[in-house]
Amino acid sequence: MSGKRSNSLLGLALVCTIIGMVGLSFAAVPLYRAFCAATGYAGTPDISGRAAPKMAKNGQARMITVEFDANTHPNLPWTFGPDQHAITLPLGQDQVAYYHATNNSGTAIKGVALYNVTPDKVGKYFHKTACFCFNEQTLTPGQAMEFPLSFWVDPAIADDPNTADVTTITLSYTFFRAADDAAFQAASATAGPHVGPLVR
Repeated sequence: MSGKRSNSLLGLALVCTIIGMVGLSFAAVPLYRAFCAATGYAGTPDISGRAAPKMAKNGQARMITVEFDANTHPNLPWTFGPDQHAITLPLGQDQVAYYHATNNSGTAIKGVALYNVTPDKVGKYFHKTACFCFNEQTLTPGQAMEFPLSFWVDPAIADDPNTADVTTITLSYTFFRAADDAAFQAASATAGPHVGPLVR
């Protein structure tokens, strides 16, 4: 009797362990995204939506250049790129920039964008208050769409010995097919939630 009870307890423990592991596997990606967004790990910008600090009253705020990069996964027949190559702005100032995409195929396709900044060490100082990342965007055949984003760079970047030498940050987006695509799933561990695009 005691052997049967031991087997039952062991079986129950194994079932609970399996259920717990499955639950953790589903939670792993969102938890990793939250960790990256909070710490800037792996070049992930801060996406908390925190407002930009006030500008220096004497107008002596340090300037920084943000360059814009765009990539499209080979299985997505879209043309995708930034409207501007680079913007130079004072640290702490809100800025708006735009990307655009066109569906070159004969069918409607859903895409999702992921992003990062380089060098990786500046991730926690790059604050995105709104962008088009991680939301499915559907373009009909031949449709063009404009994607806005707003951001600011934390003045604390100039006080950190590890980032004080940084004068240029590159913000890079890559568009993939929607979330059911294996390539997107493989690359989606470091992004965060944002807002959608403007149709034109």
